[in-house]
Amino acid sequence: MKYRIQNAFTSSLLRTFSALPYELVARAGEALGSLLYLIPGKRKHILHTNLRLCFPEKTVRQREELARSTFRHVIRSYFERGIQWYGSAKALTRLVKLESAIELKDNYEQPTIFLGFHFTAIEAGCMYYSILHPVASVYTPMSNQSTEDISREQRGRFGTEMIARNGSAREILNVLKSGKPIMLAADMDFGLRDSVFVPFFGVQACTLTAVSRLARLAGARVVPFITGVSPGYVGYKLSIFKPFDNFPCGDPTADALRMNQFLEAQVRLAPEQYYWVHRRFKRRPAGEAAIY
Repeated sequence: MKYRIQNAFTSSLLRTFSALPYELVARAGEALGSLLYLIPGKRKHILHTNLRLCFPEKTVRQREELARSTFRHVIRSYFERGIQWYGSAKALTRLVKLESAIELKDNYEQPTIFLGFHFTAIEAGCMYYSILHPVASVYTPMSNQSTEDISREQRGRFGTEMIARNGSAREILNVLKSGKPIMLAADMDFGLRDSVFVPFFGVQACTLTAVSRLARLAGARVVPFITGVSPGYVGYKLSIFKPFDNFPCGDPTADALRMNQFLEAQVRLAPEQYYWVHRRFKRRPAGEAAIY
């Protein structure tokens, strides 16, 4: 009962945000982020730990400024989810600027995997693409079933076919071979199964090999995309890049490293927009102490 009441309140709040001007919602999220940053907490500890590991060249003051900015972006993204989940297609289309290095179609002759990364605006880019073209999305189930039901329904409201990460790989392959592209993200620690340790910002990170395996089995190309927050409170920019060359290359470890190297280069362009509050280095290679 408690969770149903909480989720009903959250849903109502997000619906309210969807009816407000985008800039107002964004600024309110940033303001709350600034306040919450003053309170010690688990996410703040994870954030500082990640930044210390990944940016040792920065001074303590520089990392502190980056941490504060990151927290503002993270909380802002929760507020903006109201617009992304409940706003009209017209409103979302107005907010997103698209820049694509490939021609976008409803169906692709070659199976296509759109490889996303957890920047704070990732939801906006995925929702926007689903307005333009049919797509499937691989998602990670949540521990709270009621919350998962809401997120799955809203993420799929423009026709996105939602596929649970713990589901059948055959289902993903069938979708790919039908010509419908699939969106997925592989930059979190999803466990040791089908993963290898490769560097990310010089730190060994447990990284999925499933992307290269799916690409090999389906004969798919892997097309990376990034959604960034545009300056001036005008919305977002969805950047779709050229497919990775020679991917998969036959070496899953080399493919995993390739993904991390691409992501690292993109993060360095806007480090405050990456989701540093997740435990990217949760699992460690044998013999290494826990980080968090």
